[in-house]
Amino acid sequence: MSEEFEVAGQHEHAVEHAAHVDSLGRNVAMFTAVLATIGAIISYQNSGSESLGLELKNEAILKKSEASDQWAYYQAKGIKQVIMEQAAGSTDAARAALAAEARRYADEKADIQKAAKSLDDEAKAADAASARAFLPHRHLAQALALVQVGIALAALTVLTRQRWLLLISGCSALAGISFWIAAWA
Repeated sequence: MSEEFEVAGQHEHAVEHAAHVDSLGRNVAMFTAVLATIGAIISYQNSGSESLGLELKNEAILKKSEASDQWAYYQAKGIKQVIMEQAAGSTDAARAALAAEARRYADEKADIQKAAKSLDDEAKAADAASARAFLPHRHLAQALALVQVGIALAALTVLTRQRWLLLISGCSALAGISFWIAAWA
């Protein structure tokens, strides 16, 4: 009865180790690709949220400026109305003409006041919409930063062969994904 024993040599050990290391590199590469894709989506959503918020903020500023112009016009008509009411004409016909002119200014002021209030309301609505559009921005920025940290730690895992870095990388990525979800909740 003869038994054969096979003793693994240095070469077999090196091949086994290389296969193990290659699987770590392959797994980390796939993990990094997934994180990079998630990061790209978060970045896209963040820039979209920011752009919409800025667009709405510009709309609010423009409406506020238009409202301010209307209020200035309203004041000008009011000044003209007071001047016409205070002007003393020499004849009854002149006084009647001035009074009619003062009434015209008063009527115009009512229309201008309506337009100015409407523009003020539009500005407030656009400002509120802008604030709502900016709400997810902070969480999305935090999510993107954490996902990028996860990618960097995954790269360090391959370079240093320290598997515990992959665990921290995963925790960072999960925290980032949590912030991403929280941005839209």
